[in-house]
Amino acid sequence: MTGLLVNGSVRTAGVTLYTKNGKTVMRSSTSRQPRSNSRGQFVARQRMKHTTALWGALKVAAPMFGDGKNSYGRFCKLASALPVVFTPRQGVNAGATLLLPGMPVSDGTLPTVRQRLGEAGGSAALLTDVKVSALGRNEGLRLYMLQQTTEGGTPRVRVYSAEVPRTGAGNIGGITYQATRLSDGSLALTGNAFADEDKGWAVVRVDGERCSSQTAVTGCRQWEAFATEEALKASAETYGGLTE
Repeated sequence: MTGLLVNGSVRTAGVTLYTKNGKTVMRSSTSRQPRSNSRGQFVARQRMKHTTALWGALKVAAPMFGDGKNSYGRFCKLASALPVVFTPRQGVNAGATLLLPGMPVSDGTLPTVRQRLGEAGGSAALLTDVKVSALGRNEGLRLYMLQQTTEGGTPRVRVYSAEVPRTGAGNIGGITYQATRLSDGSLALTGNAFADEDKGWAVVRVDGERCSSQTAVTGCRQWEAFATEEALKASAETYGGLTE
């Protein structure tokens, strides 16, 4: 220790060095106590685990959350309001991603598009309050499709995005739909895909780098089996159980 001056503490190679009464002291920095895993801690960890996995699925579809410098942080903040789902440490469901109602796909300052699943002209539809004739010259609409799939037995969310035509046929993820104007001038997207409960949808208003704040509407309920008390306990056991 001769010649070593420690101002504060230094942790390395399993030991901590610090100064006490003018002398350098070394002690072990390896705790022999088991990792705390209270119910609150476990729920928080599971929320972050799934939120991170959802972001990984969403970011391939060019989501809009500000200037991109803190997109992940803004997404996480909004996603904190979503239901918590519980997955095991190992096994087929360890890396599962679940399509959750209200999942955020954008965050911005343009007016939010009100939308819901329903019917238009006898066809399944995504109904919006957007008046196409009122869109600005540089304004456009972007459609996000969130698909709940199963890959190798593992639930996965896949996300696609594409520009919405002001009228006529559109395509997203290989699925064709029709953009039509209802009698009140509002935009409706119609097609069989909008009746698929394993899909979620969101229309985002876009003007350059600006966008509206939108969340997905969906009838998907696969996530519910992962959000029960039984799912929490089963997941916790794979992490060594809960602690007091």
